[in-house]
Amino acid sequence: MFDSIAPRYDFVNRLMTFRLDVKWRKKTVRSLGLPAGSTILDLASGTGDLCVELKKFGYSPISMDLSFGMLSADRSGAPRSQADILRLPVPNASVDGITCGFALRNLENLQRFFIELARVTRHGGRIALLDVGRPTNPLIRLGNKIYFGKVVPIIGGLLSDRAAYKYLPKSVAYLPESGEIVAMLQQSGFSDATHTQLSGGLTQLIVATKN
Repeated sequence: MFDSIAPRYDFVNRLMTFRLDVKWRKKTVRSLGLPAGSTILDLASGTGDLCVELKKFGYSPISMDLSFGMLSADRSGAPRSQADILRLPVPNASVDGITCGFALRNLENLQRFFIELARVTRHGGRIALLDVGRPTNPLIRLGNKIYFGKVVPIIGGLLSDRAAYKYLPKSVAYLPESGEIVAMLQQSGFSDATHTQLSGGLTQLIVATKN
């Protein structure tokens, strides 16, 4: 599915989020708060949007994604690797930080993913996980449901792959509640895990420090 939508992925994202996705990625990278030159894994990296932003902040990103199509469309210039992010091909405690954008809801086992993040992140390293959210405001929630449930699949169908963009908005249902995500991170070896709603809850950002 992700291979099929890779060629127009960036264009469709900008269009359907009214470029809010650019703002969300900047916030994600800024939240890391690590020294320039830090090595950052960007997991489920897609076409490399977060890697581009990481470079702007002076970081050294490494792009990893299971989709070869997405990696082929990556224009960030960062080193790339096709990898299962539940089985990262890197040594223990070898990276300073990790970012992951809009992929948590596609993972079969979140707890296992968080344990894998803890394995490869150095003590004091930081992770920043960005994903879709569930707005708490009833009006925003209703508008979000209509837009992403009805309008986005039409846009995706006209410009890319309708089946993919019908699945992607609905996949938020696979995400646990924010409190459960924070608890899983703490159980996996991360301290001061925080959850923040962005843009009225359209997206969520989870940030934590490796113990």
